[in-house]
Amino acid sequence: MTHGITTAALAGFGTGLSLIVAIGAQNAFVLRQGARRHAVLAVVAICAVSDALLIVLGVAGVGAFVTAWPAALTVVGLAGGAFLVGYGVLAARRVLRPTPGAGLTTAGASAASGRRAVLTCLAMTWLNPHVYLDTVLLVGSLAAGRGDLRWAFGTGAVLASLTWFTTLGYGARLLSGLLSRPSAWRVLDGLVAATMVTMGGLLLARA
Repeated sequence: MTHGITTAALAGFGTGLSLIVAIGAQNAFVLRQGARRHAVLAVVAICAVSDALLIVLGVAGVGAFVTAWPAALTVVGLAGGAFLVGYGVLAARRVLRPTPGAGLTTAGASAASGRRAVLTCLAMTWLNPHVYLDTVLLVGSLAAGRGDLRWAFGTGAVLASLTWFTTLGYGARLLSGLLSRPSAWRVLDGLVAATMVTMGGLLLARA
């Protein structure tokens, strides 16, 4: 039983990490705040706690829903798989056709106030539909497939979120020079594309 819990938690951690590393508005904002060393703790806490709440809702709500209607897992799997493949294709397109000046700009701009940083982070987190797709729908549906081990899976996903945002926020200061280069984002988008297309294909195959 312990082995099963560990396996489910590791699977949740890997799934959560694979979903969350996709470069978007939220991650770019955390990178900028980390590179500027401004309101990093608040920003990291907001992102991690928000993800934890949404993952809990997903594991609890989607799990109960799928129990009542098993076909929902197939429906969500198809929708989630298509979304991930589409996201991967968009990331691959950014690699092949990068936007001029797409590097992270960390110089020449004054740091926003702590309050403004918090409000911006809240907006990017709770007003972003992708957050709900990743946490409530995708993680929730995958956790439901684990049966009684769904909470171990969800715990792993929560830990992945905490690990990622902490590393992103506090590690960005070490990479401020590198992150100003568009080529760095092309490498990240290449990794995102490969991960998303692979995961999306697996979801579609299972569904």
